[in-house]
Amino acid sequence: MNFENNDKSEGPVAKAIEKQTAKLPSDVFLWSAIGAMTVSAGFKIAGQKHSALFVGQWAAPFLLLGIYNKLVKLEGHDQNDKG
Repeated sequence: MNFENNDKSEGPVAKAIEKQTAKLPSDVFLWSAIGAMTVSAGFKIAGQKHSALFVGQWAAPFLLLGIYNKLVKLEGHDQNDKG
Protein backbone atom coordinates (compact mmCIF):
# COMPACT_ATOMS: atom_id res chain seq x y z
CA MET A 1 0.00 0.00 0.00
CA ASN A 2 1.21 3.47 -0.86
CA PHE A 3 0.28 6.05 1.79
CA GLU A 4 2.34 8.87 0.30
CA ASN A 5 0.50 12.19 0.15
CA ASN A 6 1.26 13.85 -3.18
CA ASP A 7 -1.01 16.85 -2.44
CA LYS A 8 1.22 18.81 -0.08
CA SER A 9 -0.75 22.05 0.13
CA GLU A 10 -2.46 23.22 3.31
CA GLY A 11 -6.22 23.17 3.57
CA PRO A 12 -8.29 26.32 4.08
CA VAL A 13 -8.81 25.61 7.79
CA ALA A 14 -5.07 25.25 8.46
CA LYS A 15 -4.36 28.44 6.51
CA ALA A 16 -6.97 30.35 8.51
CA ILE A 17 -5.56 29.08 11.81
CA GLU A 18 -2.02 30.01 10.79
CA LYS A 19 -3.15 33.49 9.75
CA GLN A 20 -4.78 34.12 13.13
CA THR A 21 -2.09 32.54 15.34
CA ALA A 22 0.66 34.51 13.58
CA LYS A 23 -0.93 37.70 14.94
CA LEU A 24 -0.23 36.69 18.57
CA PRO A 25 3.12 37.54 20.15
CA SER A 26 5.05 34.39 21.05
CA ASP A 27 5.55 35.43 24.66
CA VAL A 28 1.78 35.25 25.28
CA PHE A 29 2.15 31.49 25.38
CA LEU A 30 5.22 31.63 27.63
CA TRP A 31 3.46 33.86 30.13
CA SER A 32 0.35 31.68 29.97
CA ALA A 33 2.46 28.64 30.88
CA ILE A 34 4.15 30.49 33.73
CA GLY A 35 0.74 31.70 34.92
CA ALA A 36 -0.65 28.16 34.86
CA MET A 37 2.29 26.93 36.94
CA THR A 38 1.84 29.80 39.41
CA VAL A 39 -1.88 29.16 39.81
CA SER A 40 -1.16 25.45 40.17
CA ALA A 41 1.35 26.15 42.95
CA GLY A 42 -1.25 28.34 44.66
CA PHE A 43 -3.82 25.55 44.53
CA LYS A 44 -1.26 23.10 45.89
CA ILE A 45 -0.42 25.41 48.80
CA ALA A 46 -4.15 25.86 49.46
CA GLY A 47 -4.52 22.08 49.70
CA GLN A 48 -6.54 21.68 46.50
CA LYS A 49 -4.53 18.83 45.00
CA HIS A 50 -6.86 17.96 42.12
CA SER A 51 -7.21 21.57 40.97
CA ALA A 52 -3.42 21.99 41.19
CA LEU A 53 -2.87 18.97 38.96
CA PHE A 54 -5.54 20.06 36.50
CA VAL A 55 -4.21 23.59 36.05
CA GLY A 56 -0.58 22.46 36.19
CA GLN A 57 -1.12 20.31 33.12
CA TRP A 58 -1.95 23.40 31.06
CA ALA A 59 1.70 24.55 30.97
CA ALA A 60 2.89 21.98 28.40
CA PRO A 61 0.10 22.66 25.87
CA PHE A 62 0.69 26.42 26.19
CA LEU A 63 4.39 25.90 25.45
CA LEU A 64 3.59 23.65 22.49
CA LEU A 65 1.22 26.27 21.12
CA GLY A 66 4.04 28.79 21.50
CA ILE A 67 6.33 26.57 19.42
CA TYR A 68 3.61 26.20 16.78
CA ASN A 69 3.15 29.98 16.79
CA LYS A 70 6.88 30.54 16.29
CA LEU A 71 7.04 28.00 13.45
CA VAL A 72 4.11 29.63 11.68
CA LYS A 73 5.83 33.01 11.92
CA LEU A 74 9.15 31.66 10.65
CA GLU A 75 7.91 29.27 7.96
CA GLY A 76 4.42 30.50 7.10
CA HIS A 77 2.29 28.40 4.79
CA ASP A 78 3.84 25.50 2.96
CA GLN A 79 6.26 26.08 0.10
CA ASN A 80 3.62 25.50 -2.61
CA ASP A 81 1.71 28.61 -1.50
CA LYS A 82 4.72 30.95 -1.55
CA GLY A 83 5.38 32.88 -4.62
